[in-house]
Amino acid sequence: MTGTTESYEVVVIGGGAAGLSAALVLGRARRRTLVVDAGEPRNAPAAHMQGYLTRDGMSPAEFLATGREEIARYGVRLVRDRAVDVTRGEDDFAVELASGGTVRARRLVVTTGLADELPKVPGVAERFGRDVLHCPYCHGWEVRDQAFGVLATGPQSVHQALIVTQWSKDVTFFLHQVAEEDLSDDDLRRLAAAGVEVVPGEVEGLVVENDRLTGVRLADGTVHDREVVFTAPRAVPRTGLLERLGAELNETPFGAYAVVDATGLTTVPGVWAAGNAAGFAEQVVNAASGGYRAGATINGELLMTDLDAAVQV
Repeated sequence: MTGTTESYEVVVIGGGAAGLSAALVLGRARRRTLVVDAGEPRNAPAAHMQGYLTRDGMSPAEFLATGREEIARYGVRLVRDRAVDVTRGEDDFAVELASGGTVRARRLVVTTGLADELPKVPGVAERFGRDVLHCPYCHGWEVRDQAFGVLATGPQSVHQALIVTQWSKDVTFFLHQVAEEDLSDDDLRRLAAAGVEVVPGEVEGLVVENDRLTGVRLADGTVHDREVVFTAPRAVPRTGLLERLGAELNETPFGAYAVVDATGLTTVPGVWAAGNAAGFAEQVVNAASGGYRAGATINGELLMTDLDAAVQV
């Protein structure tokens, strides 16, 4: 799209579950819609996604490929590009693309998601999505009853260590760079009641043998045999475009996310957000639902806007 300017009724920025779902609704509503997809889905490291009724076990790549085929059937255009800037005009928005082109839209749906910043422990990034995991609801069943380790990234990791005991009773909580005195008395009592072993000391790295996680090595050289490690990455919301538009953000322990109403409408008129652009805990099924609500709301809002304008003529 280098050097071109095209106009659409709706531009969806982000081609994950939320963006594709919004685009599907809009395409079926006969709205001229463009999806700008940078191709960086958060769940790309995972071999499968779980907990999505009728799609349980499907690979994220297959899910997205199917979604792209579906929106194409309704005339929705998808471009592999990155939205690098957005400005608000009198009655529309201009979206600047990395390729050099600009697209204009009456309404925007921002589904740019977030990035997971992993602990800088050797082996964690390389094993992430395989036997280094972050969400027991996503992966707990597949690794049930194995020897779990939980690598702390902050005092809030206590919650993760407790939750994973639903899938395994063999859980070791590695405090890593978290001081034991940072844990409350209630934390320690609950960990003890759940049978979680608490291990202080910095983690030096993971032990991998024959492409399989076998242990966690501490800085003092001690190795604890483990088959799976759970850890909570630091969430980095991709809110740059929303901030440029002046959208209000809500600070949470997991980053700042767009303030939205029940339909996904942000504090900027004409701009909706869905998926992880609107919250940390949005799983694929939630993101698809949010995109659907945004798409349906936008179609109705555009229709009423145009009818009101016609009445005033």
